[in-house]
Amino acid sequence: MPDAAAITPLHILYLAGVVSILAFMIMRLDTPLVCIFFLFLIGAAALHSVVGGIQTVFNAALFAAREFMEIIATIALVTALSKCLGELGSDQLLAEPVKRIMKTPSAAWWSLGIFMFLVSLFLWPSPAVALVGAVMLPLTLKAGLSPLLAAVAMNLFGHGFALSWDPVIQGAPAVSASAAGISASFLLGEAGPVFLTMGIVTALAAFLINKREISRKNFTAGEIGSFSAARCEDAGQETEMPEKPLRPSAKIMAVLVPSAFLADILIMLSRHLSGGEATSIVSGTAVALMCLGSVLGFGRHSLKKVTSYLTEGFLFAIQIFAPVIIIGAFFFLGGSGITSILGESYQTGILNDWAVWLASHAPLNPHMAAVLQVIVGGLTGLDGSGFSGLPLTGAMARTFGAATGASVPILAALGQISAIYVGGGTIVPWGIIPVAAICGVSPVDLARKNLLPVAVGFLAAFLAACFLL
Repeated sequence: MPDAAAITPLHILYLAGVVSILAFMIMRLDTPLVCIFFLFLIGAAALHSVVGGIQTVFNAALFAAREFMEIIATIALVTALSKCLGELGSDQLLAEPVKRIMKTPSAAWWSLGIFMFLVSLFLWPSPAVALVGAVMLPLTLKAGLSPLLAAVAMNLFGHGFALSWDPVIQGAPAVSASAAGISASFLLGEAGPVFLTMGIVTALAAFLINKREISRKNFTAGEIGSFSAARCEDAGQETEMPEKPLRPSAKIMAVLVPSAFLADILIMLSRHLSGGEATSIVSGTAVALMCLGSVLGFGRHSLKKVTSYLTEGFLFAIQIFAPVIIIGAFFFLGGSGITSILGESYQTGILNDWAVWLASHAPLNPHMAAVLQVIVGGLTGLDGSGFSGLPLTGAMARTFGAATGASVPILAALGQISAIYVGGGTIVPWGIIPVAAICGVSPVDLARKNLLPVAVGFLAAFLAACFLL
């Protein structure tokens, strides 16, 4: 485990910023102004000048924009495809095969979540969000499930359950296991019950907590995001989607869209692609399908249509991300982004320093070690990454296991679960933008919906770990 970090006034100032931002979020108030204020203060303190504070605000925003650009482009291009399919009427045809399965909002919720989970296991959640959003989301909305609850299902099953366990690609387990001095297969084998307990309990808790709202098939067009707003009539009406006349090209696109995305999945599996490489295939396919649909459906007007769809897609993505870029700019200081923002003299994230300090000043026994793994994993996840804290929690698991006789894989799994669920993520609004944007809901509202089920899951996972330590 790293040596205890020195806590400086800069660390105190950053912690005050974190607490202030979280307090404003709890009060449902906007936070970008608070983030800018603390970015300026931290920059001025770190670089010893007012000019340094001003530069920090811009540098942090620019760094955050670069980090989010892949997601912004993906959301924009998939949204453009969705708008094209909506105008052609292909979305109606795509809905037909699964109408028998998704007869109720509850069935739609579980179908969407399980499909997201399965796709995420093989592709990771980022490209899975684009695929599931383009193909499955409109179908669940037609079944009467609200966009916010659809986002909860996609988020908890994808960026929560699938990403924190990650038994197929093994990206997260590999990082944790390497830092803990064990193999990824050993970690997954020993801690399998903990991962399963966390995922299953969280999903069940989310469903039971929201069961009445899920069963309520009466949300209005005003509640529906970009993928479905055009499919409903005036706000206040029930979600009986109006039937639109089908263009001749609608049938062609209804066959091509799932076929193309299935081909993407096969390519990604055969070439072992994940992360950004997989996302680029999905996004590129989406824009190609959008262009083809425009040409087939609108002929000589396709030039104008493509421009319109792309404009609407990017306007929507930027509208969603504008405040998040500023919020993310502040929290990137907590992780590895600090070097790019404040310079080479700052090599470790402020949140990482706080996590190391906490681990070095707490009394140790197996159960306390488990508590610390959950807390430290959550702290490192506040930067919205999820993966940045895994080397720390893995190293801590190795140290705590040797010091207390506790199971190293179980401790490493707890840290991995906490870091991924918080930052990878389901809890911090700046870590759940892809799902929120695809579903057209507020990231803060989604994070608030996720909080209680994830807390129940953490408790269940901790209790399961206590029996296995």
